[in-house]
Amino acid sequence: MNEPSMTYNLKGWRSLHPVTRRLIAARVLRSIGQGALAVDFTLYLRARLWSAPEIGLLLMAAGLVGAALSLLVGVSSDKVGRRGFLLMYETGLTLATALLLLDHSAWVLIVSSVLFGFGRGANGASGPFAPAEQAWLAKHIPGTIRGSVFSLNAALQFWGMGIGSILGAFLPHILPGVTGATAYYPVFALNLIIAIINYLQIFTLSEDRSHHVAPLTKDQDNNKEALQAATDAIHAEKSVRKRENKALSFLLIVNSVNSLGVGLVAPLLPYWFSVRYGVGPEAIGPIYGLTFIFTGISSLLVGKLSQKVGLTKSIVLPRLLGIVTLVAMPFMPSFALAAVLYIVRSIVNRGSVGARQAFSVGLVRDKRRGLASSLNAVSWNVPAAIGPAIGGWMLGMGSLFWPFFLASGLQLAYIIMFSTMMGQFDPQRRKTETSPSSQS
Repeated sequence: MNEPSMTYNLKGWRSLHPVTRRLIAARVLRSIGQGALAVDFTLYLRARLWSAPEIGLLLMAAGLVGAALSLLVGVSSDKVGRRGFLLMYETGLTLATALLLLDHSAWVLIVSSVLFGFGRGANGASGPFAPAEQAWLAKHIPGTIRGSVFSLNAALQFWGMGIGSILGAFLPHILPGVTGATAYYPVFALNLIIAIINYLQIFTLSEDRSHHVAPLTKDQDNNKEALQAATDAIHAEKSVRKRENKALSFLLIVNSVNSLGVGLVAPLLPYWFSVRYGVGPEAIGPIYGLTFIFTGISSLLVGKLSQKVGLTKSIVLPRLLGIVTLVAMPFMPSFALAAVLYIVRSIVNRGSVGARQAFSVGLVRDKRRGLASSLNAVSWNVPAAIGPAIGGWMLGMGSLFWPFFLASGLQLAYIIMFSTMMGQFDPQRRKTETSPSSQS
């Protein structure tokens, strides 16, 4: 029997389930707005006279609150469905962004940023509601091509982030005669428009919440064979759940190490570029745009690679080069050289985002994917939230080098731990086994 395959062309796109296509389209649009904020948000805060430690604390608060909400959303979405949570997110984002444009007080900025993660570069994800979105996205994708589809999803989002980053270079300059923090308002207006469009996209979708569990008939219920089958099913469920729980526990540990390393540097890079080399959004935006375009191409290549060598190797191998570039970046004498290393690092590190997402949702069955996605988000968001606070404190102390060194050590630890702890759970290594956790 031929296994389903994924081709990166119009035919392959049309072969996807309509819900899958619509969710990917919504994330691509959202990534455009987030790309602009990834460039401009910390610069906007600097224009409002926020210090590096204050910016780091705000990003930390956003990450911690997002982690708590994502756990609640993920678990709840397994029980009550995913569509309602995404509508709630788009509604809240619309209201928060509109309020931020109308009210310039600090509390509005803080609350909006904490709830919706402005400037965190989420690659199109729906903030703390992402576990519901990711579980819904995975529902209609066969397990054998999940790595490729998630990599396509990531690639499109990276390209959206690239477009947004380029817009982030120009939007602060489109209002004639406007300078300072107010010049960044067109960036927030862009996100407001996208939130409204995405609300309409998701509102028109319907959700199939069935898990396809066949009930026992009356005759089967009184049959000894049926009783034995039910007993065997209970034992099998316990065995599968035990394996799933073990995999999720390991994922929590490994993700935490990786996200702490990323959080030390990535959210503060525009600020670091500005302080280290004296550049602004007009220089940083195009670099981010170029980075996301190349990273999108890398994501497609990783998706194809994952079908040949498995998800584990496609995630781990490219990241070795990423460590070298991260160590070297703070020593570069010019912005141009540092930017080149940043682009290379993004290509080899972030190109595996889709593969990592596919790996995490493939660890469990559909009825637990909300939980898996939320645990994945929590294990990422909590350490990633602490990272900016530590990195911001180091930058505030005048250290422009130590955040990179510490992040490099954590990234190396992640590579070792992922290979040794998570390799045994690679869904594509077990795709020939008849196991519920490997089914779509």
